[in-house]
Amino acid sequence: MRTMAALVFPGFETLDYFGPIEMLGSPAQEIDVITVAMGREPVPSVHGQRIVIDKTIFEKNDYDLLFIPGGDTALEAAKDETLMQWIRDASKNAERVMAVCTGTVLLGMTGLLDGRKATTNKLDFEDTIPLAPNVEWIKAARWVEDGKYFTSSGVSAGMDMALAVVADLYGMAAAERVALGTEYQWQKDSTQDPFAKSAGLV
Repeated sequence: MRTMAALVFPGFETLDYFGPIEMLGSPAQEIDVITVAMGREPVPSVHGQRIVIDKTIFEKNDYDLLFIPGGDTALEAAKDETLMQWIRDASKNAERVMAVCTGTVLLGMTGLLDGRKATTNKLDFEDTIPLAPNVEWIKAARWVEDGKYFTSSGVSAGMDMALAVVADLYGMAAAERVALGTEYQWQKDSTQDPFAKSAGLV
């Protein structure tokens, strides 16, 4: 059984969070999903639903996997140095680190992605990547794998990335079973990114 810290902050993007967890949280994967936040109070998503917290960042930082969603407020969360240090520590302890959308920018602002390839939401791409200038940002990518770090483009792209992580950890057949079970048409080619073109990046 692997443990996965799934970080939340006020205003996290709903599909960023629950889409990948749907893929990663399949019982067959034996991943214990643990919702982590700064405090114990339920945390609202951008759509207002509140999620109950399992652990605070002050209780634990040694998880097998780390998952960071995005949202417009991710960059506000990045202003808290205590949270940023927890992300650094948890990332160092984790065997895989995943981030979606502006969650990748948040991760990049810790310095952990310096010199690594990564991607993020294409609509906000040019406005947000200067916040992590030492990352090798990939304009046209549904998701990017660099070592143990998996980062994805905006919102729904997180599900494609999560399935890539399932394939990485458990094999392609396992990822395909999850995609089939969720009736999801998995984009397996990480370089196929139509939203980079529509956003004028390529």
